[in-house]
Formats: sequence, C-alpha cells, structure tokens
Amino acid sequence: MAAKKLTFEQSMSRLEEIVDLLEKGDAPLEQAMALFEEGAKLLRECTAKLDQAEQKVTLLTVDQDGQEHETDFQGE
Repeated sequence: MAAKKLTFEQSMSRLEEIVDLLEKGDAPLEQAMALFEEGAKLLRECTAKLDQAEQKVTLLTVDQDGQEHETDFQGE
C-alpha cells in the first residue's frame, strides 16, 4: 500500500512532532532512528516543494522580454 502524500503544511507539522519527540530523548534507540529517518525524508520533501515554489515564482516574474525581475513580496 502506497503512503499518502502529505501537503507541505502536514509535512512541516509532522517534522515538528518528530523534532519534539527526539528532543525529549525518551524514545528507544530503534524508534529514535526510525523517527530520524522519517524526519530526514520529510525535510528532503519539504525542501523540494520549496524549490519548486521558488521556480514557479521566478517563472511568474519574467517580463515579456524574458528579463527576470526580483522584487520584494508586497503582502496585503
């Protein structure tokens, strides 16, 4: 059975849970190693999603002449 893909927010939330569990130091070694491996995988996935988002934003900020323009985000 394939694992359900988590959203970025769900992945970050789970990663925070894992960090909290590991910081407590209560988990047996095997469980701690499994948590560490899960956390490393989530970190790679989150980094990839952020990289994809950055690339998408870059594509959206290219003008008609193909020139990229870096501007600060102006939120509401």
